[in-house]
Amino acid sequence: MTATLADVAARAQVSPATVSRVLNGNYPVAAATRERVLRAVDELDYVLNGPASSLAAATSDLIGILVNDIADPFFGIMAGAAQAAIGEGRGAREKLSVICNTGGSPERELTYLTLLQRQRAAAVIVTGGALEDPAHQAAVGAKLARLAGAGTRIVLCGRPPLPGDSVTATLAFDNRGGGRRLTEHLIGLGHRRIGYVAGPTERTTTRHRLEGHRAALAAAGLANALDARVVHGSYDRRSGYDAVLELLRREPELTAVVAANDTVALGACAALRDRGLSVPGDVSVAGFVDLPFSADAVPALTTVRLPLYEAGARAGRLALGAEPAPPGGIATVHGELMVRASTAGPRTA
Repeated sequence: MTATLADVAARAQVSPATVSRVLNGNYPVAAATRERVLRAVDELDYVLNGPASSLAAATSDLIGILVNDIADPFFGIMAGAAQAAIGEGRGAREKLSVICNTGGSPERELTYLTLLQRQRAAAVIVTGGALEDPAHQAAVGAKLARLAGAGTRIVLCGRPPLPGDSVTATLAFDNRGGGRRLTEHLIGLGHRRIGYVAGPTERTTTRHRLEGHRAALAAAGLANALDARVVHGSYDRRSGYDAVLELLRREPELTAVVAANDTVALGACAALRDRGLSVPGDVSVAGFVDLPFSADAVPALTTVRLPLYEAGARAGRLALGAEPAPPGGIATVHGELMVRASTAGPRTA
């Protein structure tokens, strides 16, 4: 049975008038109440009745760009590039782009997709890795399918492909390949005791980069002590600092550290300095992404460069319909190994 406004009101424990205010956005509503109403709308898959329903297949001039954290350069660069590309649209392609900052919350991600569906968004760009949660992935897939069914273009940028045909285009970063090349570089320098500071366990990006690292170690016959040399944490500087102290506690003779990203790598370098160790004289350190500060760090950071700006700009053009989708709808975006001063051969006794 199709859900009604009254059903939503009952589920959210508010009045029908409050539901209308939230959906129409024409009256101030407390944030907690608004969240409750939107969650009920999502759970009941409620769609507007009456004249508004005739607009369900229409699209507005709005494009939503979903990011985990706009303050993180990884997301900021992609979002900025996408917004710039969208801003170049003219005539029928002229659109308003809006950044939707989820804060890494799965609930906020679903809420933003619901709101963009309500606004009949012309396109949605979803950036960054996905949550390793089948229920959440299914919910996101269902949301995107409904958006696509109403004519919304769906572009994934830096996110693994989704099953089905609801996605217009996927620009998938080759995190496995980049992780493997980075570790192969360290092995080629002579390192055999390599620690790894991984990201959160629940993110696809974390798993894929770690799988590349594992593959390189296995190919070199060095996978025997891998688990003891991996510490998971957040994608921030503090995580890198704390994880390296733990790695050194486990294995004082560590000669190299691979970090989940460049920000984590800076934390790793700081921890090594505070322990009286030099980079790369005592321990080599490598990052991932090649954020703008990486080349200016001291020492300059060896990393894998992901073309964030280029990928974001392409996502913006795909969202506008200004560029055709890649063959099969999926393009793999490869990283480039950037060898700098933070890595060198291990010091011999």
